[in-house]
Formats: sequence, structure tokens, C-alpha cells
Amino acid sequence: MKEHSTAFAPVDIKDGRKEGEWASRYKWKAWVFIAIESIYLLAHVFGVPIALAFACSGAPRSWYGLTDAQYQMALPGVCAWLGGTLGGTLFDLKWLYHSVAKQIWNVDRILWRLFIPHLSGGLAFGTILLMSSGVIRLFDAQAMNAAGLTIGISFLIGYFSDMAVGKLTEVAKTLFGPTREPPTRNQAEHAMSVQEEEKSGTASTDKAAVDGAKHRR
Repeated sequence: MKEHSTAFAPVDIKDGRKEGEWASRYKWKAWVFIAIESIYLLAHVFGVPIALAFACSGAPRSWYGLTDAQYQMALPGVCAWLGGTLGGTLFDLKWLYHSVAKQIWNVDRILWRLFIPHLSGGLAFGTILLMSSGVIRLFDAQAMNAAGLTIGISFLIGYFSDMAVGKLTEVAKTLFGPTREPPTRNQAEHAMSVQEEEKSGTASTDKAAVDGAKHRR
């Protein structure tokens, strides 16, 4: 039996189904979890933009008794976290309906789908800080103070979080140097062999020196 494709459309827009085959492949217990995940992600899809608009309006400033300068300093970080969360949420939602349609959804991935929006938000926040400090130079550090640019870049970081992690790995290697890999078994055996040869050669040299001294006597 030929397995159906799990690739995105338009590779297989029928999801491996025959014409007129409409019944769900999942039992009702699975749909309970799918519904919970869908509600959770949709709450983020609508809630995060509202939170962004609220933060950019400046209303929370009076709650915390911040001055204009203090609030403008904190706003890029808030926008970065929320923008990354929004990007991660949309990526997460796309994979939810894709996995359900392609019959590769499973309940064990629920933690990934619950955490990925917030992991994306944290990743975007950290990356924006590195950009603002000049460690990562993609834009002028002062430009990152603009809320629109910060939200846009953070959204991309959250949506393409795997690529962002790869870029941060390159930055870490540049700052701290590449990780030294442990020697393979062949390399370890070769090193031990060289050490034994060196010890043997040293012992032979010492013995020859002692014999020569005795001969001169």
C-alpha cells in the first residue's frame, strides 16, 4: 500500500484521500486535544496583537509609574517578545493543521505546540538585545528603538526560529570559539601508541647512557 505524502500543498492537496472520502481519521479523544490546542493558539493569534497595540499606546506607563524615557527604553524589549511570540504562534498553528490533515498529529507533540510561541518570544527578545548592543550587526543599533522595525524583525525571528538558532550558534562560536570535539577511538589509540614509543625511546637512551658511562670507567 502506497503511503500518502506528508509534504505541504500543492504536492498532495488531497492528503492521501480518495474523492468523497470525508470522514475523520481521528477518534473523538484525539479531537479533544486538537480542539484544546486550536483554542490555545487562536487565543494567542488574537491576544498578542491586542497586547502589542496596548503596549505601543503607552497605557501601561502609568501603571508602573515610569517616565517617558524609561518607558521608551523598555518598549523595544516588550515589542520584541510579543512580536516573536506572534511569529512562533503562526508557525505553530500552520504545523497543527498540517499535521492533522496529513495524519501525522500525535498527542506527544503537545508540549512542543504549547511552548513554541513562548520559546520564539524569548529567542526574539534575546536576538533583539544582541542587535541593539551591536553584537549582531544587521541594522543600526539606534534603528532598533523603532517599534515597527522591532516587531517586524522579531516576527521573522519567531516564525523562522530554527534559522535564528543557527545564526546564534555562529555568533556563539565566534565569541567563544568552536567546541573541541572528543577524540575518536582511532585517534586515542594512536596517541597512546605514540606515548608508548616515546617512553620506550627514552628508556633505551637512558640505558645507553649508563652503559657508556660504565665503559669509560
